[in-house]
Amino acid sequence: MKHLGILLSGRGSNFEVIANNVSAGRIPDARIAVVISNKPDAGGLETARRLGLTTLLIPSKGKEREDHDREVVAALKKHKVDLVCLAGYMRLLSPWFHPSLLPAFPGLEAQEQAYAYGVKVTGCTVHFVDEELDHGAIIVQKAIPVLDSDDEHTLSARILEQEHIAYSEAISIVLAGKYGVVGRKLVMKPKAR
Repeated sequence: MKHLGILLSGRGSNFEVIANNVSAGRIPDARIAVVISNKPDAGGLETARRLGLTTLLIPSKGKEREDHDREVVAALKKHKVDLVCLAGYMRLLSPWFHPSLLPAFPGLEAQEQAYAYGVKVTGCTVHFVDEELDHGAIIVQKAIPVLDSDDEHTLSARILEQEHIAYSEAISIVLAGKYGVVGRKLVMKPKAR
């Protein structure tokens, strides 16, 4: 059984889908060991409590990034976390330690950036985390056509739908461990015959 640690800063819609998929067995051999937020008013914390999960508030306000990250890492270790999932966690992590079609539109408001730019295809990406913003090797990507009838809100809603699917797929891939990372590319290992 693999232990997941969820870091979130907001409402936690990705987290909720992950929790439902873990509970339904769609992410096999996994359990959520702890949900951590840096924001006291994060809706995801309340959702986690409602689901009976262990929650922690580790405020980041007024702390150096490294000091805060060390507190988070200590909590993750205490809960024997095997995989850390950032589900709307709005902080860059220290070197030792977001939905967009990367690398075109990193950071916040990626959907608005794509819509304003006039792209015909956008989407979402689940990737490994490194010290740079939206930079790590891509695990799963979903492409979504931009319809003539779309506005920022309808496009964002359609992207979020796919993001919920992609995140659970990515967790399953990582937990199965049948991949390697070559440069910036995730490469699936061939299946044994």
